[in-house]
Amino acid sequence: MGRALHAVLRLVVAMWIGFLLPLSAAGTAQAAPVPFSNGTQFINTAGDAVHGHGGSMIKVGGYYYWFGENTYPNSQFASIPVYRSTDLRTWEFRNSALRQASAPELQNAGVWRPRIIYNARTQQYVLFLRKENHPSPMTENKVAIATSPTVDGNYTYRGSFRPMGYRSFDMTVFRDTDGQAYLLSTTNGQKDLTIFRLTSDYLGIAARVTTLHNVRREAQSVFKRNGVYFLVSSGTTGWNPNQQKYATATNIAGPWSSMANLGDSTAYGSQVTSVLPVRGSRTTSYLYLGDRWAQPRGGTHNDSTYVWLPLRFPSDRSLTMAWHAKVTINADTGVVWGTS
Repeated sequence: MGRALHAVLRLVVAMWIGFLLPLSAAGTAQAAPVPFSNGTQFINTAGDAVHGHGGSMIKVGGYYYWFGENTYPNSQFASIPVYRSTDLRTWEFRNSALRQASAPELQNAGVWRPRIIYNARTQQYVLFLRKENHPSPMTENKVAIATSPTVDGNYTYRGSFRPMGYRSFDMTVFRDTDGQAYLLSTTNGQKDLTIFRLTSDYLGIAARVTTLHNVRREAQSVFKRNGVYFLVSSGTTGWNPNQQKYATATNIAGPWSSMANLGDSTAYGSQVTSVLPVRGSRTTSYLYLGDRWAQPRGGTHNDSTYVWLPLRFPSDRSLTMAWHAKVTINADTGVVWGTS
């Protein structure tokens, strides 16, 4: 009788454990990725709009950090907010990396295109900005730099300059796989695009690498895939959307291919700000990050919304971008897909 009772008890315990294990696994499983609706704003965990306009991202540890533009209604510089996310969908505000009070020359300024890279040698995060006087006319045409030892810390303003004397309009920075970094600036009255090599500390210009003449491009972004550099940019029509184009090269110094169209004639009502590699356990996807500016609709800078779309590669040197009303990102696997 005792042995029979023990057998029954063991069976009951085994059944109970078998019942609990699936519940435990379900409790620890990751939630399914939530799609993002294009043409809307992200809302952060505090319930406020995410001001990532004109911005860029960097991944540090398990987090993506998003640097954007926060302006007053008249487009005067207010701050550079920093948000972070593990899934590229749920964003937490971390800090204002740079504010008006950070430097006297930021008191009455236009500051756009925040670009963030990390210098492993100096162990500093280096923030690049387009800087103009405010209000218009925008005649300053400078690049500004700020640094911090922590990605979401308070950045120290290092000043502004014209790279090698060139008037600089929209710009971006790119850190290559060998650690060398480059500044790509719209120059010559927005007619040319000039590539500069940065100094080893990323705080200055070492040399001019090459100039793409008479391309009339802005909002440029560079990424590298399978040894090929892709340069994505927009035309120079201000806040109004236009045809985005791309060029490719196997050396950042060129030769660069001729510009090819990307997306439809207005990039689905957006302007590129950057292209983000989403590296996961299964694949690496490339995500077009675009702004749908509110100014043509009578809104303010901070009313602008976002258009994010997966990029596709028919070949190693070609690029396509289709419209999707919703985009889902699995940051763990790296898979990005769109739905109508």
